[in-house]
Amino acid sequence: MTDSESASDEQWQAIVGNDASYDGRFFYAVKTTGIFCRPSCKSRPPKRENIQLFHSADEALSARFRPCKRCKPTGQRLPDAEWVALIVEYIDRYYMETLTLDKLAELSHGSPYHLHRTFKRVMGTTPVAYIQQLRIDKAKEELLASNRPIADVGASVGMPSPPYFITLFKKWTGVTPASYRQSNTRS
Repeated sequence: MTDSESASDEQWQAIVGNDASYDGRFFYAVKTTGIFCRPSCKSRPPKRENIQLFHSADEALSARFRPCKRCKPTGQRLPDAEWVALIVEYIDRYYMETLTLDKLAELSHGSPYHLHRTFKRVMGTTPVAYIQQLRIDKAKEELLASNRPIADVGASVGMPSPPYFITLFKKWTGVTPASYRQSNTRS
């Protein structure tokens, strides 16, 4: 199967129906998460345009996709550090969107509890704290690089509520966004 080959209606129905009779006949990868699965995987079905098909697990691995922790398409479990690295990569790319533990667990084909525990063990921080720190770091960059209103900066980094953004920014930095901008842009 090639990158450009899209799933037939039959294959798509096997994926959304978690049809185990198609296991071994093909594998599907989700381009947005970098994970590949068996057709019978019980994870939430991806958008059809985000999938790529493969004849074998080896083909998917060669294309740099990682096996799902839920359906274990290679028969082996993905090492925790690699699994967390995929989640971090996703967070780094989509930090400005609404990211919850449940959504990250669903996207990474794990449970929220297991994701939280494993992420904390591997990264030394929780997924929520990692997201908050990343958003604050991006906000700091934007505060210094632009004159956009504070509320706009907060919204651009995934925190559309100005009071929440200001409170969280102050919690992480010790100063408000306005004070941070003022004290770091003086000539």
